[in-house]
Amino acid sequence: MDRSTQLTARRTGPLGPVRTSASPPFSGHGEIGHSGTAVYDPGPAARSLHLRAARVLHDNWTGTSTVPSRGLYPHQWSWDSAFIAIGLRHLSPLRAQVELETLLDAQWGDGRIPHIVFNPSVPLDAYFPSPDFWRSSTAGHAAGAPRTVQTSGIVQPPVHALAAWLVHVADPGLSRARGFLSRLYPQLAAWHRYLLHRRDLGGGGLASVVHPWEQGMDNAPSWDAPLSRVTPAPPRTFRRADLDHGAASDRPTDLDYGRYVALASDYRDRGYADGAGNFAVEDPAFNALLIASEYALARIARELGANATARRARAERLTAALVERLWDPAEGMFFCRDVRTGELIPERGVAGLVPLLLPALPRDVADSLVQTMRGPHFGLGGATRLVPSYDLTGEAFDPHRYWRGPAWFNTNWMLERGLRLHGEQALADGLRSALLGTAGASGFAEYVTPYAGEACGAPGFSWTAALTLDLLHDHDHDHQHEPPGPAHNTAQGAVRASEEIGKGAKGGNQV
Repeated sequence: MDRSTQLTARRTGPLGPVRTSASPPFSGHGEIGHSGTAVYDPGPAARSLHLRAARVLHDNWTGTSTVPSRGLYPHQWSWDSAFIAIGLRHLSPLRAQVELETLLDAQWGDGRIPHIVFNPSVPLDAYFPSPDFWRSSTAGHAAGAPRTVQTSGIVQPPVHALAAWLVHVADPGLSRARGFLSRLYPQLAAWHRYLLHRRDLGGGGLASVVHPWEQGMDNAPSWDAPLSRVTPAPPRTFRRADLDHGAASDRPTDLDYGRYVALASDYRDRGYADGAGNFAVEDPAFNALLIASEYALARIARELGANATARRARAERLTAALVERLWDPAEGMFFCRDVRTGELIPERGVAGLVPLLLPALPRDVADSLVQTMRGPHFGLGGATRLVPSYDLTGEAFDPHRYWRGPAWFNTNWMLERGLRLHGEQALADGLRSALLGTAGASGFAEYVTPYAGEACGAPGFSWTAALTLDLLHDHDHDHQHEPPGPAHNTAQGAVRASEEIGKGAKGGNQV
């Protein structure tokens, strides 16, 4: 019996827990508005999906962290690890904790969490930009880059505090015994301070990204205008390892890549100092995740016996700033703001829908976002199974090319939570069913075409598998933002029996 089979076989109780009447049984189809019965029976389809998703995470585990995919992304990525930990908590709360701890071990002195932590055993030519490009320990010395591990110098969206809270909720007893939150809280607080102070480049209270890779949606059309100011690095100065693992037609163009390299080189050569570069953008998804994580930090503070009032107030102030600076009521969605010109960038991307995650969003704003999601630009419940990354009617739309049209599992997972939070249960149920069906049918692809769900990018992608597991489990308590009661802790005792995927975590512990 292989280890993934052991993991599933040793669980007691159903693979997917009892769900409420608002949650549909997994059908693999994604009908909008279908209501389920009072008890969720996972059935063979859900059991198979659980097992396959667990296998992906087992295969991508390195001993201390999880790579997004073995071929295309052979190192540890920042927001990937946060999403992966959210899924891992259902298999092994211990391993989910180690995932985040390993990432935060590479945090810089100024508070930033780098977007890549490099595995020294991976050859330099396996991924570009490689450690010798970033030169973190030397170029990042003034910013407090660690000397014992090589990292990139840019960041990614701050999902980490939210992930840490959800991992804690999965097994509060284990978390408290290991001092998980008490150790991570100062690091997460420093990360937020960095973003709220060093990255408030527009002066309006929101964090700016200084490279498209930081926002995570690398070649989204929202970046086209600000990137046009960047002179690209000559093609002969770099080699794109990503094209060894995917079709060029699915990936960013050489011109875009040249601009990415030029921006990163300039940032490195300035010692990773913020504020002087020619690219600075306030992005709604990046800031929405910062706000969601600020709420999570408030819950963590309360769990640790500290006063959470200031953090909750900050989250509400940031929500107000997000609406004031990035909301366009006429278009019914949020847009990026180019800090260098001061203008909103009129490109409809999925990033402009992600603020639906926020509990303090004004009711009229939330309602407009739902209407936009269902309308002709994104087509949820009609033309599309999953929400595409870009406007279906936009001139730059391409159903196969990375963030210019395909649907991604992490953004749709966020939207499913946002829909449920704001009372759109039927739409959330349909999106959940579509996500589960598409994940399984695509082989847990990195991303898919928005119409037919055709697999694109890397197969066996970790966050797709991890978020599939999260959707297969009841997470109603996640929306209540409180630790589970005794009954849930009893159920999680069975889950802890599955902490057997892989070895080699810190101290040689089995995780």
